[in-house]
Amino acid sequence: MSKETYESAGVNIAAGEEAVQRITPLIEKTLRPEVLTKIGGFGGAFDITQTGKAHPVLVSSTDGVGTKAQVAMMAEQYESIGIDLVAMCVDDLVCVGAEPLFFLDYISVGTLIPDQVELLVKGISDACEEAGCALIGGEMAEHPGLMQAGEFELVGFSVGVVDKDQMITGESVNTDDVIIGLHSPGLRSNGYSLARKVLLDTAKKSIHEPVWEGTDITVGEELLRPSVIYTPTILKILERNPIKAIAHITGGGLPGNVNRVLPNNMDAQISKDTWTPPRIFTEIQSLGNIDAGEMFKVFNMGIGMVLIVDQQSVDITQEIINSTGLSSTQIGTVKANGTGSVQIV
Repeated sequence: MSKETYESAGVNIAAGEEAVQRITPLIEKTLRPEVLTKIGGFGGAFDITQTGKAHPVLVSSTDGVGTKAQVAMMAEQYESIGIDLVAMCVDDLVCVGAEPLFFLDYISVGTLIPDQVELLVKGISDACEEAGCALIGGEMAEHPGLMQAGEFELVGFSVGVVDKDQMITGESVNTDDVIIGLHSPGLRSNGYSLARKVLLDTAKKSIHEPVWEGTDITVGEELLRPSVIYTPTILKILERNPIKAIAHITGGGLPGNVNRVLPNNMDAQISKDTWTPPRIFTEIQSLGNIDAGEMFKVFNMGIGMVLIVDQQSVDITQEIINSTGLSSTQIGTVKANGTGSVQIV
């Protein structure tokens, strides 16, 4: 009778150890001085007394990348998806004015392939560096029988800090405040179930063929376009100028996210003619015969983050945005006598 081992059951301990060795330098480059623990311990420790906040408030966020992971698996492209994971978490934190401090990831795979894991963590590590947060720990799990070889799932968790007196709550939003939209070149991490259905099923495109006529960009490359990380730009704005409210445009689009930061008696009126959505959105809409209202509920439509500021702050806010290499448009205003809703006209 043969002896069973963990490896014969589908779990390769040696591959896991190799993956850890590969990702250790990627983790080390993100560490901040406040990190008190070594890589590989049972918990990550961070000294918040060194953050310089008079009354520090911790802010937390967790998220994933949705079915964008399926596109990465189909295209066998793994590096950029980690950027999306970090962006989804830290760009939530900054909506209350928080500076990201540290990040943890959870990576589950069907079969542990060190090359794949290294690429996934490289994207996470690069994004943590850009956002200024430490990749302080995580979990790597091999799930034979539950997932197939090559399949993976990503989950992220981040913690930031903001001084209690500087928290952004949206309570000060008032009539005639200006709504600024920061541009997004792609889908970020939302709407991928519909995007995949339209492009791959309805239009019967291959992941490796041009996404539209006259371009060398493939369907996979366009759908895997990494999310912009808005956090460094917004923190730079906050150093010089207050922001009344911030909304991260994820699932639910503009109407399902801007409403979350409005007072109950105010409405946001957004003019869709003030910016031009990137072509991927119009392509999906045309191929899928999708109503405009549905598009705005599912996708960001080229606006990845919304800031609400008073009229006197518009110029300096957009000046700082431009200085960081991002672009923005004044897309609307706040109206009185409302119900906390978003009107797209």
